[in-house]
Amino acid sequence: MKRYVVCALILGSQAFAQTETVMTLEQAIALGRTSSRSLKISAARADAAVAKAGEAETALLPGLRFSGSYLRVSDGAFTLSVAGTPLLKNPPPVVVNNYVFRLGLQQPLFTGFRLSNSAKAAEYQAQAGILQRDMDDADLVLGVTSAYWSLYQALQMQKYVDENVVRLESYQADTERLLKAGLATRNDLLKVQVQLATARVTQIDARNDVQLAQLNLNNVIGQPLETTVIPSSDPQALMDTDTPEQGSRMSDLTSRAWEQRKDLHAVSLLAEAARAGVNAARGAYWPQIDLLAAYNYNQPNSRYQPITNAFYSNWEIGVQLQMDVWNWGRTARQTEQAEAVVSQNEQQLAQLKDNITLEVRRASLTLGRSREKLGVARLAVDQAEENRRMTTDRYRNGIATSSDLLDAEVALLQSKTNFTGAVVEYALAKARLERAIGGASAGEKHD
Repeated sequence: MKRYVVCALILGSQAFAQTETVMTLEQAIALGRTSSRSLKISAARADAAVAKAGEAETALLPGLRFSGSYLRVSDGAFTLSVAGTPLLKNPPPVVVNNYVFRLGLQQPLFTGFRLSNSAKAAEYQAQAGILQRDMDDADLVLGVTSAYWSLYQALQMQKYVDENVVRLESYQADTERLLKAGLATRNDLLKVQVQLATARVTQIDARNDVQLAQLNLNNVIGQPLETTVIPSSDPQALMDTDTPEQGSRMSDLTSRAWEQRKDLHAVSLLAEAARAGVNAARGAYWPQIDLLAAYNYNQPNSRYQPITNAFYSNWEIGVQLQMDVWNWGRTARQTEQAEAVVSQNEQQLAQLKDNITLEVRRASLTLGRSREKLGVARLAVDQAEENRRMTTDRYRNGIATSSDLLDAEVALLQSKTNFTGAVVEYALAKARLERAIGGASAGEKHD
């Protein structure tokens, strides 16, 4: 007895240790957005692109640079003479401690539009990074939605299998009673027992499927894997809501997708960035002109003669011109590389348009098919429930056979399973169509 009490306490503590959370689809999406590592990586990548664009813009502005140095030289003296006759009787002493401080300014005046085009390309890339981050968010929403409804389907399947086991246990008791009354045979009882044993094996599989679906959802939304999530959203509620895309023509859906898909706009911006990159590469053919200015504070200062061991300041201002006269075709090769990137991005843009068109059509057709399939599945459940009710009454009155009863039970379980699958398929088809046309995410639509 003591052993049973200890086992009960251990099992109870394990059950208590598992956290149970009732969660809506919107809450799961919000949690996934908060904890998703891939989304954080995408956001960091976008932030880096924005920072790089800011860095590129600073190249157009004047720059100030301060430098300082100290140098000690060995002691010594020198004498200037002509034909052995000294020119200076008392030459200045050698300054052994040399200090140099310089504050310099450089402002690009003309760079062949290289800097402005580089800044423009970086800005396009930053905007593309932000759009790609938003598209990664849409992918996350679809992933969480798929995992959530998969868990819902697994739980519903477990519920139906559990109900099937309970009914088969009741049928076994009824068959044993009929066997004693001479209204059933030993074979009838064995049929029910075999069916019950098979249902219990299916019950184990259903429970395993629930655990795997729990693990998958927890992994997607970033929760501890042992957390027990109880879905509170019902996909059947989606059947009562209509969305504009459901009644739209295929061409209208495709046009909306081309307007709203952020990944398409991101690739378009990358193509613009590549074109700006071509102009930046061509800028190397032009001379670069800079305004230079500086303020010096040195000890000693060579601008003042004779040299004295004291600090003196001086300033300077001027214009500098630089131009590559010959660089073995480096500028031409850089321009060719940039033009190749433009061609690559243009091809990617065209390919993405084709892929979006295919994705929208597939999602729209799948949604239409799942809607029709859902109506048939609901009708099949009604018919199977009525057939099982009538067959059960007839069996208990000794009119129907055990085979009729078991066939009716299998048909009911299958119809309920098909109906749940059709409901989840419909919910996922709606989510995929929304994702395909670049519309509102599931979390935003049902708030």
